[in-house]
Amino acid sequence: MSEGYAIELYFDPALENQVLKTWNVFARRQISTKLINTESRPHITLFSTSSFIDSTKLEPIIKSFSSKQEPIFLSFSSIGTFSNDKNVLFLSLTPSISLLQLQSQLCEALKKENVEIGEEFRVDSWIPFCPVALDVPKSRMAEGFLVLRDLKLPVNGYAMDIGLVEFSPVREVFSFGFGNNLES
Repeated sequence: MSEGYAIELYFDPALENQVLKTWNVFARRQISTKLINTESRPHITLFSTSSFIDSTKLEPIIKSFSSKQEPIFLSFSSIGTFSNDKNVLFLSLTPSISLLQLQSQLCEALKKENVEIGEEFRVDSWIPFCPVALDVPKSRMAEGFLVLRDLKLPVNGYAMDIGLVEFSPVREVFSFGFGNNLES
């Protein structure tokens, strides 16, 4: 049974490989393997819900939305965690106007389809980030930060694709590259 759905922003191959290398360091050091074990892909979550989503209804909307987008420059300039019990470590973005507009426009398109947007994905509270370690034991958080400090920041690249995933484990339902023709 599905735990939920997410709409994720995917990276160009070079940036994706940079993030995957970091995931592998966390796995080799046995700090966290959850992102690898759930078969996730390096991403920024634009929207997520634990409610059922009819993917057949969303697919043409996301396809049309993605066809109107251009690749977006991304600069991960810092590292962070949230003050909750999930023990997530992440790369934090320097948010650009184009990224914030993309997420806002996506949520507006979802609202038109009566998809409820949770508080954490509303325009005034969304925090864009790329997870690099999930469920890190509290006793290993400091070590996790040391791993991330070894990254040469900023890590730059482009957002190139958008997709819907069902989780957990992660199963991509569909994805579309930015600027793709609607007929393809």
